Amino acid sequence: MKEFLIEVTTNIPEGTAEAEVERRRAAEAARAVELIASGHLVRIWRPVGEMRSIALWRADDEAELRDKILSTLPLWPWIMSVVTPLESHPSDPGKADAVG
Repeated sequence: MKEFLIEVTTNIPEGTAEAEVERRRAAEAARAVELIASGHLVRIWRPVGEMRSIALWRADDEAELRDKILSTLPLWPWIMSVVTPLESHPSDPGKADAVG
């Protein structure tokens, strides 16, 4: 699978009922557990003091990532995202044959 770095910011539409926000957040958490179990959501971070997330995702390609994975997130309609496809670096310390 290919890896993707995704930066997301959730923008809740003005006037959305708090009950709807909480319902979607709970459903988002449940869906994240499923995506972790399937190997698609690898890591997720929140920058200190910010209301955005940065996550490492895996998918066969960007089309699968967008159409079959991210689009299933309950908060996705409210999310602004930047998707960056990644490739291995020759000096990656996580590779067995890395220089160094």
